[in-house]
Amino acid sequence: MKTPFVTGKELEAIISRYPTPFHIYDEKGIRENARALRAAFAWNPGYREYFAVKATPTPAILKILHEEGCGCDCSSEAELRMSERCGIVGEDIMFSSNETPAEEFQLADQLGAIINLDDLTHVDYLEKAIGKIPEKVCCRYNPGGVFTLGETREGFQVMDNPGDAKYGMTRAQMAEAFTRLAAKGAKEFGIHSFLASNTLSNDYYPSLARILFQLAAELKAETGVHITFINLSGGVGIPYRPDQKGNDIAVIGEGVRRAYEEILVPAGMGDVAIYTELGRFMLAPYGHLITRAIHEKHTYKEYIGVDACACNLMRPAMYGSYHHITVVGKETAPCDCKYDVVGSLCENNDKFAIDRMLPKIDTGDLLVIHDTGAHGHAMGYNYNGKLRSAELMLKEDRSVEMIRRAETLDDYFATLVW
Repeated sequence: MKTPFVTGKELEAIISRYPTPFHIYDEKGIRENARALRAAFAWNPGYREYFAVKATPTPAILKILHEEGCGCDCSSEAELRMSERCGIVGEDIMFSSNETPAEEFQLADQLGAIINLDDLTHVDYLEKAIGKIPEKVCCRYNPGGVFTLGETREGFQVMDNPGDAKYGMTRAQMAEAFTRLAAKGAKEFGIHSFLASNTLSNDYYPSLARILFQLAAELKAETGVHITFINLSGGVGIPYRPDQKGNDIAVIGEGVRRAYEEILVPAGMGDVAIYTELGRFMLAPYGHLITRAIHEKHTYKEYIGVDACACNLMRPAMYGSYHHITVVGKETAPCDCKYDVVGSLCENNDKFAIDRMLPKIDTGDLLVIHDTGAHGHAMGYNYNGKLRSAELMLKEDRSVEMIRRAETLDDYFATLVW
């Protein structure tokens, strides 16, 4: 079973100040996880984690992670500006985008970010946009084909078919891009790739590392460029279901180290830095969506209606994803009732759980929906005029701080022209 990081007694006190629904994050867990990741790659002096801002674009989160040595992986103007306003600039930003407007390349360059190019045509596009080619630049690689490894299915597999993905360059395009970039003044090069999402296998990163390390050695020999970093991107997953075994980041880091020693060091590339861009692994387990049961419905099935909906957490509706649910105060009660736990949207897929065995739920019960710290609040929207919920932080001293207020009707109407 999964245990909430906040107790029922604490929740009652929190709800007296902040109405449900809301997302709440665990500062202690976030910091400990960031330190464990850093320790796993401590063997590489240049290692850096660039947190995937899209997973949880909240300043308080970015600041905590920056204090733990993390940079930001940004993919839009808003994410770049958020990083800047958090004091995270320069090479603490990795700008990985696709179909990128010129203005966003210009902003990334102004902030001193490392720019990661998604396509060969972006070499000339970037040069035209910013009037030069940066001395340090990265290119995204797509090996094509199908990538499968271990247990990667979590409802719907977002990316395990690189050949059908819109991201990255072919092997030949990588060589041409490096050659052209070098001719235009680039001096330091990086390689980036992302092949699968939410992998539950300690072998994913080491396997990806071997692909990229071999590519790096070949490209160095072919083009003569100086490759200074390799970015393994994201893809390390978490166990959403209680019966799933989580990844061991120490084992993962050691697997990457072995590949590094076997491939890069003999190629004379023992100075290459390793970067990662984790989002889900960094935050998902350290966030809960707290909601209250407000209705019971007895028709062809048993339904529990809650005051949250897919606008607060769309992953179950969008992907069919599993998120564990704890009924507060009934943690040890038998799970002998079968429910669909649903929100109020005018869409039948607005369901947090389908045919889920849970303790008997009564109107007024609090529910903790687990593992919402990444791609939870971030994917919120306003369908049916729903207002996005507040975000709270459970501090290390167990106090609670609001880090994003709930939207109001004034916010909702603010962009309208009457």
